[in-house]
Amino acid sequence: MTDQRLLLLSPDDNVFVLRGAIEAGETVALEIGEATLPARLGMGHKIAREAISPGDKIVKYGAPIGTATAEIAPGAHVHVHNVKSDHTPTYALAETSQEVPR
Repeated sequence: MTDQRLLLLSPDDNVFVLRGAIEAGETVALEIGEATLPARLGMGHKIAREAISPGDKIVKYGAPIGTATAEIAPGAHVHVHNVKSDHTPTYALAETSQEVPR
């Protein structure tokens, strides 16, 4: 049984979304076993539902949102360090992280 702290938005997704923060060292139950989170992750972050290989599509809401750039183990954090967005160029992400002067 999947951990109740994880949300599967579509049966086609290969990621779970966290319903709330999960602290470092906590174990979550996945469909295929368990995973221990090495770092705290906040609500809305994604973890892998299954093993994901470089080049594989990251699927959320039943639609591809990016491409894996590294091996992602089940339960591992899925974020900009191991995914390239299919929709937003990396340079645009860097620009949005800077505060705009008023």
